Amino acid sequence: MKKSINYWSFPGVLAGKPEFDLRKCMKLAKDAGFDGIELALEEKGEIDLNSSRQDMDRIVEMSKEVDIELASLASGLLWDYSLTSSETKIREKAKDIVKKMLEFASYLGVDTILVIPGAVDVFFKPQAEVVPYDVAYQRSLDSLKECISFAKECKVAIGIENVWNKFLLSPLELRDFVDSIDSEYMGVYFDVGNTLLTGYPEQWIRILNKRIKKVHIKDFRGSVANVNGFVDLLEGDVNWEEVIRALKDIGYDDYLTAEILPAYFHHPKALLYNTSKSMDFILGKE
Repeated sequence: MKKSINYWSFPGVLAGKPEFDLRKCMKLAKDAGFDGIELALEEKGEIDLNSSRQDMDRIVEMSKEVDIELASLASGLLWDYSLTSSETKIREKAKDIVKKMLEFASYLGVDTILVIPGAVDVFFKPQAEVVPYDVAYQRSLDSLKECISFAKECKVAIGIENVWNKFLLSPLELRDFVDSIDSEYMGVYFDVGNTLLTGYPEQWIRILNKRIKKVHIKDFRGSVANVNGFVDLLEGDVNWEEVIRALKDIGYDDYLTAEILPAYFHHPKALLYNTSKSMDFILGKE
């Protein structure tokens, strides 16, 4: 398995005021020992909805110059433009965002995009609507079915992430949801830390099995039981030995991408280097 770091893990990115440009982020990731970097589509940024094929080509060339791989493509825009919104215009924009991500991913040479499948509610946006669970399920399913033919055309998989959205709350439900779309281009972007509040990641991994396209890692302290429970790798309750064993058992040999949000930690730049070292320990490289 290879080590990757999410673009949101760099100082200032989540606040919309990145301290470094993308080239500098790539260089920092490379220097810290990561094999790859996960890019992000933003409202405004180095990759946004107005970016061009030439912009993607420039980023590919940049990664080659830095000698770092492009692991995958994520976006937080689907929190604001949800696939399960009650407003048709918002759902249509959400589908357009998914398709734009697929297009960009094909130019970047990455094989999977991270997609938030919708939400019953959004824990960090109390003003967001609460969608009935069964309605959210059907809207999400219908929307993703509309996107899957374009995913096949682009030869890029849609990986739906298990997030804190009060939706697709068990590995059995997530497995069946993915299977109902019945495409090799539909799978799961599995987040290890996000399961800790209600389950065991190693169980999710074995149940989801080959449906897992990519993996996010972060750690979580269950006794806190809210967003403040996210902690440095190896400082929470994840049984990393069991997680790695489960991933090996299902034959997963792709990226582990650290999604360590610096807003929750001090010294975010140092966090990159500490995270890389912790991942070496988790992977048995030290």
